[in-house]
Amino acid sequence: MNRWNRVFVASTFVFSLLGSATHVLAEGSHPPHWEYIGKEGPEHWGEIDPQFEKCKTGHNQSPIDITSAKPEKLSPIQFDYKAAPVALINNGHTIQVNVPKGNTITVNGKKYELLQFHFHSPSEHKISGKSGEMEVHLVHKSAEGELAVVGVFINSGKENGVVKTLWENLPAEVGKEKPLAQANINPADFLPAKRTYSNYPGSLTTPPCSEGVNWLVMKDSIEVSKPQVEKFTSIFPMTARPVQPLHERTVKAAE
Repeated sequence: MNRWNRVFVASTFVFSLLGSATHVLAEGSHPPHWEYIGKEGPEHWGEIDPQFEKCKTGHNQSPIDITSAKPEKLSPIQFDYKAAPVALINNGHTIQVNVPKGNTITVNGKKYELLQFHFHSPSEHKISGKSGEMEVHLVHKSAEGELAVVGVFINSGKENGVVKTLWENLPAEVGKEKPLAQANINPADFLPAKRTYSNYPGSLTTPPCSEGVNWLVMKDSIEVSKPQVEKFTSIFPMTARPVQPLHERTVKAAE
């Protein structure tokens, strides 16, 4: 077992809201431990702790399989991302990239600030039953505290220079933030050229599975090289919650 896998297996640190740092815990408290497999896996999340109840009882859960979407004239997402220094953190479940203030999206007139982005493998969302090799989630929050997450599928292809920079600076210690001072990262590099998307109301894909998340899932994917996928999966072999029932929700798709 290599060093990275030892760190991952030994980790009991959870610093996560969709893998993020926006779920604030009381000072000195320790979040309940959860995993992607076994007795603390997704089918048991709702039983681990009362604050995870939505993982079992929620009716607007994510991810989903986007099999049928209602065509609509969805407003284009207005992205205002810029290159800036970032910081990486191994939160025990994924690699998360924390970004400085000043990166925003505007959706239907509402502005959301980008907090961080992180990765899953395989993809959490599916399109007509098909998964991507990975998925990146760009997590945003409005001034009113509402969340909007842009999901982008990642598949094997040509090497991705931005991912190369991130992977070369992966933090070895769980829970420690590692500033990436020598390079500026532009979150726009994780967006496909064509930004057609599907939109639906959902939830966090990790505990506590809170609902009220505005999901914006891109139809087109971006590319990384096969070795870049394998480097991530060698550390985090499974980081995807199974798809959840759609129930009465409507998925909207840009015409």
